[in-house]
Amino acid sequence: MTTATTHSAREHARSQATVAPAPTAPEGISELTWAESVPGGSYTTKVLARGTRLRLVDVDGDACANLLLYRADAPWERLNTADTVKVPWQAYLSSGHPLLSDQGRVLATIVDDTSGRHDALCGTTSTATNVAKYGVSGPHSTAPAGRELFTLAAAKHGLEPRDVAPSLSFFHGVRVDADGALVGTGSAGAGKSVDLLIHLPVIVLLTNTAHPLDSRSEFPTTTLDVLAWRAPEELLALDNTEPEYQRAVQNTENAWKAAQ
Repeated sequence: MTTATTHSAREHARSQATVAPAPTAPEGISELTWAESVPGGSYTTKVLARGTRLRLVDVDGDACANLLLYRADAPWERLNTADTVKVPWQAYLSSGHPLLSDQGRVLATIVDDTSGRHDALCGTTSTATNVAKYGVSGPHSTAPAGRELFTLAAAKHGLEPRDVAPSLSFFHGVRVDADGALVGTGSAGAGKSVDLLIHLPVIVLLTNTAHPLDSRSEFPTTTLDVLAWRAPEELLALDNTEPEYQRAVQNTENAWKAAQ
């Protein structure tokens, strides 16, 4: 559909509004605070309150959810992927794993995971990598690079390209060989999900784009569903008893109480 005239541009814009219906609430949840389907090659962003449960769903088996988090009341504090791997002594993300800030606080905890195929080591794609693999990389191209999409999402919160730090990726697994090589293990299949419990108010940036280690020459990414609902009581029922996790949670609670 052409957008050469005001009339045709209006019709194009209105047609886009019916393309992707929002996902429905899980059983037992009466009200969602965020419900959105993110097509492959797109991005989304939202500010979430402390005590929100965020669910990401790989609808068709080829989503790749790249995630960045920033503390909403102090965006200079943000997800630190190095500490997220180092502090829990574990590079492979799954249930119980904290997503840590550069101040040693827990921005979110993974509280449920039916996929087990995630990545805290590679980050997302860049202009150079996508041009080399797909021939294009722009945000509105057929193969948008993750960093390009993150830059657009960050700008909606007054953040600049220099604020786009290394990200986590969900639904495309990576393992480290004995010689240190990073090996992509791909998707766990359609319908898999991962749930995060938010500990501090955060800005969420999500891009749904191909993983850097995806070996396919065609841009393969499919729909990512995003759902969120209030679950503050879950902050009182955390079951990770590792001392490093408990210390990070205490740091987080101290900061939260001091700010009230």
